[in-house]
Amino acid sequence: MYFLKISLLTLFVAVYVNASAMDILETNLKAHVKHLSADIGTRTYQEIEKLNKAADYIEEKFRSYKCNVKRQSFKAENKTYYNIEAEVKGTSDKDKIIVIGAHYDTIIGTPGADDNASGVAGILELCRLTSERPLPITVRFVAFALEEPPFFRTKNMGSYVYAESLKKEGLKIEGMVSLEMLGYFCDKKGCQYYPLPFFRWFYPDKGNFLAFVGNIRSRQFTQKIKKAFMKSSSLPVESLNTISLVPGVDFSDHLSFWRFGYPAFMITDTAFYRNPHYHGYGDTADTLDYKRMAEFVRGFFKAVEVVMGD
Repeated sequence: MYFLKISLLTLFVAVYVNASAMDILETNLKAHVKHLSADIGTRTYQEIEKLNKAADYIEEKFRSYKCNVKRQSFKAENKTYYNIEAEVKGTSDKDKIIVIGAHYDTIIGTPGADDNASGVAGILELCRLTSERPLPITVRFVAFALEEPPFFRTKNMGSYVYAESLKKEGLKIEGMVSLEMLGYFCDKKGCQYYPLPFFRWFYPDKGNFLAFVGNIRSRQFTQKIKKAFMKSSSLPVESLNTISLVPGVDFSDHLSFWRFGYPAFMITDTAFYRNPHYHGYGDTADTLDYKRMAEFVRGFFKAVEVVMGD
């Protein structure tokens, strides 16, 4: 009977601690998104002051987690922009690095809650968790400037500048994951669309999942993390590794890493294939599902911990 009581008490404490951790995650994610999308608002390449406020906020949070923080400055159209990097050194294989990134700029006219304050909130909370429990390999969390047009697909993308610098340094990059819109879900049948009609034969018609999307070269890297995620989380995920000609496959910062030969994929709620507020005034903090975002962050942290600990 004594051992039964101890076991029940241990189970109760574990459940309570996990619930508290999830509450903290949910609260923090919501606060990050609200600050970036409502308190700061649009963060376009033309609004340098707002973009810098976002960069300052991200850097401040990274520093509060006791990480090694750097600003990478670069020029585009004679203006200075910044990538913000936080590094958590590995406990054993310090030379091996995984990059987890998200862009913090928006297009004109949108507060950018889902696109992409949700992704930035994700890297901030993943950084916090990793700083509390470092992985065997080094993790770099990077907030990129200038992902959005008119710089998308150009050498002025913040992620291109960053990936190019990694290549020049000759660093051992295991792979890159781009967090690109994580917060919009829809559970109504028929609310999920796809770039090609026949995708409906293979994928759900409800937008209750996140998608892991990469090129063919990144398939092994994508599938390893997806498999570990599915064991760590109840949140549904789908994956696609295919050629870049399929619309949407390269619509984020992972594209820059492909250009330098690194395995990379994005995690996304599929943007305009689901979210009616994409790139619009309605992309506000109150439209996002923070409970499911928290479940993603928890599951993804565990998945990376498992994969990078092998």
